[in-house]
Amino acid sequence: MNGDTPQVVRSAQLPADAPQVAVAIVGGGACGLTAALMLADAGVECVVLERDAAPSGSTALSSGFIPAAGTRAQQAAGIADSPGRFARDIQAKAHGNAAPHLVQAYANAIGPALDALDARHGLQFEVLKGFLYPGHSALRMHAVPERTGAALMTRLQRAADAASVTVMTDALVRELWVGDDGRILGLGYRRPDGLMERLRCRAVLLACNGFGGNPQLVRELLPEMAAATFAGHVGNDGSAIAWGRALGAQLADLGGYQGHGSWAMPQGVLISWALMTEGGIQVNREGRRFHDETQGYSEAAVQVLAQPGGIAWDVFDDALLAFAQQFPDFREAQAVGAVRTANDMAALASLIDCDGAALCATLDGVREGAVTPDGRRFKRALVPPYHAAKVTGALFHTQGGLAIDAQCRVLRQDGTPWPNLLAAGGAARGVSGNAVWGYLSGNGLLSAVAGGAIAARTLAHYLASTEVA
Repeated sequence: MNGDTPQVVRSAQLPADAPQVAVAIVGGGACGLTAALMLADAGVECVVLERDAAPSGSTALSSGFIPAAGTRAQQAAGIADSPGRFARDIQAKAHGNAAPHLVQAYANAIGPALDALDARHGLQFEVLKGFLYPGHSALRMHAVPERTGAALMTRLQRAADAASVTVMTDALVRELWVGDDGRILGLGYRRPDGLMERLRCRAVLLACNGFGGNPQLVRELLPEMAAATFAGHVGNDGSAIAWGRALGAQLADLGGYQGHGSWAMPQGVLISWALMTEGGIQVNREGRRFHDETQGYSEAAVQVLAQPGGIAWDVFDDALLAFAQQFPDFREAQAVGAVRTANDMAALASLIDCDGAALCATLDGVREGAVTPDGRRFKRALVPPYHAAKVTGALFHTQGGLAIDAQCRVLRQDGTPWPNLLAAGGAARGVSGNAVWGYLSGNGLLSAVAGGAIAARTLAHYLASTEVA
């Protein structure tokens, strides 16, 4: 049997010597570890199977910002918000095309999930203040004090260790075992030495992310991003899609994904989009703006890739530089040389290698109260010295996957759920609809953390209701 591709194994039972656990969680990112911590709170035994030597996944590569409404952190900061308002923002960004049952479920679940992770597991979330990401009508981005995705993962791992959660690393799940009655029996995972080991379980949660790292699936399902840089984690190999197709499960929103229009070249680091929302601009090789930068960083990826050479330049000034330096990721980008400085407009034109007159006309249009033809309204002019970063459009992670119900149970083609197969985070459809422009900032971690919490609740209920006397 090929141990390199995800497979469904149909059998009456797994090998008798395979160990057994109540719940097996495939993937040790934010989704998997959140679910494991919530299961531990409920007294449910689980094992997290992680392909890497240490859990990281897409979460560690992200900014680590999680949108949530009605949290204790918001209340302490005097921020008025509600799950209903959050849900409306999600649907507005997706033009009404996001799955309504998941929008409502996630908007309701994310606040209590963050409060529980904070109060019971010490993650210490705080609300980011001072600016709104595109599409959000309230300050609701939460982050751990370090303000990075890597720090979020470190805190989740520490919490898992403290809660005695079993995290099995270097365990690449390749087999999903299914019984004659259609129930999931367990799984098989490959070790670094090539040996396949099996594990019996009463339920499985697929928290193994999306398919952005699978070039064949990207060409098939996201052809407009086939040539884009993939800036996500290699674990996004499409395993959930493969298992879903083999099982005959529903798949949904496969055209949805999170792109990013500010991936620094050639350094391969992220330049915070907060620069754009606070007044920065993007220009192409001709020195001209080409889109409304405040619409969102995801759809900006497509706009940037459509420019000559598939590149653009982020342009900002000293005030915005000081603002951006509050983010550790931006400071790291500076440290590797992604941000360059030009003392005046002529030097900036030389840096970009564009026509000075065209660039001058562009900058002249950036002034207090100006409204551009694409609809952007500027609050102030950019003043020298200027700073710039050469960027391209990148694919970060996909937002389509296994169709699930509001309890995160995977759905069959007839719409009925598998009783003991769940999916959440990148393995499942998200709340961004079926296109790049539907992605509201933070939707990925929203689906991961809220989905993990909901899945844990569903699993605890399922196990209690099927307990053998």
